[in-house]
Parts: sequence; structure tokens; C-alpha cells
Amino acid sequence: MNTLLVVDDDEAMRRMIRVSLGDSYKIIDTGEPEQALALALEHKPDAILLDLRMPKYSGYELCQTFTSFSSTQLIPVLVISGEAGDKTKQFCRDLGAVAYFEKPVDFDALRTQLSEFLQIRRKERRSEVRVRLRIPLRITGTDQDGRPFGVLTTTENVSRSAFLCACSAAMPERSVVDVYMAHNFEERVGICEVVRSEWEETPYPRYACRFTEKLGQWVLE
Repeated sequence: MNTLLVVDDDEAMRRMIRVSLGDSYKIIDTGEPEQALALALEHKPDAILLDLRMPKYSGYELCQTFTSFSSTQLIPVLVISGEAGDKTKQFCRDLGAVAYFEKPVDFDALRTQLSEFLQIRRKERRSEVRVRLRIPLRITGTDQDGRPFGVLTTTENVSRSAFLCACSAAMPERSVVDVYMAHNFEERVGICEVVRSEWEETPYPRYACRFTEKLGQWVLE
């Protein structure tokens, strides 16, 4: 059974999460955000559900800690908050959160998101270890409307055969893109398939891309 760490000072909300998801997940919860990192290191959860506004502690800072600390950076963080607005969602995405759910929570949608995301994560963890590394790239391809694009981006993490990056162009899953190092637009690093998308509702969704063919030197070999 997968484990979820829930960090929220609202006991009623934590109880609702336990009732709604406890049949499918082992729930570790706390209303003391200063304990959250220690609990994550102890229990090694498969995902973290995080509130933003908590007394004496910023959920934003905690999100950044989870997504940047080497021992927790591969654990997906899903924000659950009463705050609305595209700027807040974009800021959380920039901090590394993989999803954002407004309160009151649509638990059917949350359950579906967790199931799909953790299934993909299990496959990725079995295959390769990812490193949080920012590498400037240029990617070219065709967007979901059939229009060609070429954009500059920066990776958020990399492995020997894949990377995660933001892209202003809407790329459907299973589409194919060409990848270039930003310092040399003439030499292709390789050809990638888009295997996963996140934050599709924002101006800069994130895409997981896996190499189907390498044509040049990649950062990890």
C-alpha cells in the first residue's frame, strides 16, 4: 500500500483525507509543519499532500524544501489549499509541486490523479534515478494543433535517458520532439517522446521526455 504524508493544520481536513483515501493509502498526517520533513525522512511517503497557509510556517517554504532536498526531491508534492488564482498555482508549480487542488477538494479527481501519477512514478523509479539539474535546452516539434514550434527551456531534473522541463507549446503525450543543447543549435542531442504532462492548465506546463534515439552527448551517460 502506498503511503501519503498529509501536512495541514486543519484537523477536519486531515480527517476528511483519512476517510476519503484511507482505504487505498496508508496516511501519515501532521498539523505541525515543522515536523513534516522529519516525517518524510522517516516514512518515505510515495506522495505529499501539503497545505499552504499554516500558523507560524509557510507551506511555500516547505514545498521548496521537499522539492530541493536530495532525500525528498523525487517525492511528488500535491498542494491542497483554499487559495485560488493562477498566480498562486504558477508559483507552486515553480517551486516544484506537481498538482494543485483547491478546497473543497474533489476527492474523485484527487484519487485519480494520485493513482495515475504514482503508477508512472513507480515505473520511472524502477528504471533510472533522476538528478535535480538545470540544463538549458532547445526543443522543436509540432504542438497539439499541428503547428511547428521551437522553444528554449531548462530541465528541472534529468536521468540518463530522460528529462523533465517546462514548455510554452502544448505537446500531446506520445508526440516526438528534437532536442538540442542551448549552446549548439546545429547539433541534435537526440529524439524524445513525450511520456507525461503536468500542470496543463498553466501557461507553462511541464513535460517528461524520454529519449528514443541519442544522436549526441547527453549530460548523463
